[in-house]
Amino acid sequence: MNDSPDCPLVGVAAAYMPRLSGFSFEPALVAAVDQHAAAVCDALVPAQRGPHARTVAREELADYVLGFTDRLTEADWVAPVGHDFATLRLTAVCWLIREHDLLAA
Repeated sequence: MNDSPDCPLVGVAAAYMPRLSGFSFEPALVAAVDQHAAAVCDALVPAQRGPHARTVAREELADYVLGFTDRLTEADWVAPVGHDFATLRLTAVCWLIREHDLLAA
């Protein structure tokens, strides 16, 4: 998987990465996105004990995004101006993309 336009992470990052800029102004947004990022990690990576952090793989996150966005499309979901469950989840995906450098070459 690469950072080609066909990669679902590229499209999500383009659409939702700008929402991360609200972090400095909205502490509640930080908490909500953190919770969503943890939920995504829990779905993708088994919980680990000890000093080693969980690592999210680009391929697994891309598969997750495909499934999630397919369900949104089936539900005729439209992104609101503010934040709902889906926008928070997609913003959390962007945070994971950034934190794990998943679009790097």
